[in-house]
Amino acid sequence: MLEDKNQEKTSLSELGEFGLIKHLTKHFSSYHKTTIKSVGDDAAVIDSSEKQTIVTTDLLIEGVHFDLSYMPLKHLGYKAVMVNLSDVYAMNAEAEQITVSIAISNRFPLEALEELYAGIQLACNTYNVDLIGGDTTSSTKGMLMSITAIGKANKGDVIYRSGAKPTDLVVVSGDLGGAYLGLQVLEREKQVFQVNPENQPDLDNYTYIIERQLKPEARKDIPELLKELDVKPTSMIDISDGLSSEIMHICTQSKTGCKLYEEKLPLDPQVISTCEEFEIDATMVALSGGEDYELLFTISIDDYDKIKGNPNLSVIGHITEENQGMNLVTRANQEIELKAQGWNSFKG
Repeated sequence: MLEDKNQEKTSLSELGEFGLIKHLTKHFSSYHKTTIKSVGDDAAVIDSSEKQTIVTTDLLIEGVHFDLSYMPLKHLGYKAVMVNLSDVYAMNAEAEQITVSIAISNRFPLEALEELYAGIQLACNTYNVDLIGGDTTSSTKGMLMSITAIGKANKGDVIYRSGAKPTDLVVVSGDLGGAYLGLQVLEREKQVFQVNPENQPDLDNYTYIIERQLKPEARKDIPELLKELDVKPTSMIDISDGLSSEIMHICTQSKTGCKLYEEKLPLDPQVISTCEEFEIDATMVALSGGEDYELLFTISIDDYDKIKGNPNLSVIGHITEENQGMNLVTRANQEIELKAQGWNSFKG
């Protein structure tokens, strides 16, 4: 069904800053006893506990991190929350609260922000997270959004990037490369549309990879699964900038090397077929694509029997001594040095 472009729009100036915040957050609920006061005062109040507090922040900028020509605002709100929750889960912690700050230009009416916050609310409801505050202000052009996520973990449960040891296995959840390829498809269809606006995109063959780009899911289930399996990772990180970059972060902070095996990288069939269509190397996409928001972690080799055969997890390599470097072992059994070729926000 086509959207009615002529429907009435509400100017944000009619509400003012505090009226806008009250309007956008009136349907949000609280799920955690630690949330004493959420939106509506000078600051939020969170009850302290014996647990350690985990805090992470991400800034998303229109034209740099998202393109509203193909990113629906509801999806943007949802994805912006996922980006932050993923970092909390990568610390082996439970996410409890978020704050949302946005800067918007006068091209956005109230109805557009209602769509954005509907996505944020869906994420909060799905992942049992409380919205407890934030800020809104004007922007001279476009939209900026910053979300902070707050989580909790028992003192002995927090997992850092720095704990990997030689002989540890390298494990990844889910599959890789889909989000990057979804972006390539959307960018291609945008260019086709710009040339001929009458040409409507046919995306039926790309539903999985487009969903990986527009509506990623943070892997809250993986820390829970590992706890059930009685497996405690030695290090962990989420895959936002690409597998290659992330394993290099683990190795650098753990002072180790690694070997990843090309034949072990988990690829969805739609990723493989789309790589063939675009004439892109699937291994490169898996290593450098980014935005998969899967969890990459290391475990003791003694725990292998506990995770082997699990459909959510793939063992893709192992940790080595630092002097052996960080390498990919190809299908032809050649070792190639890994390079960080993932997302860099400061490159044009």
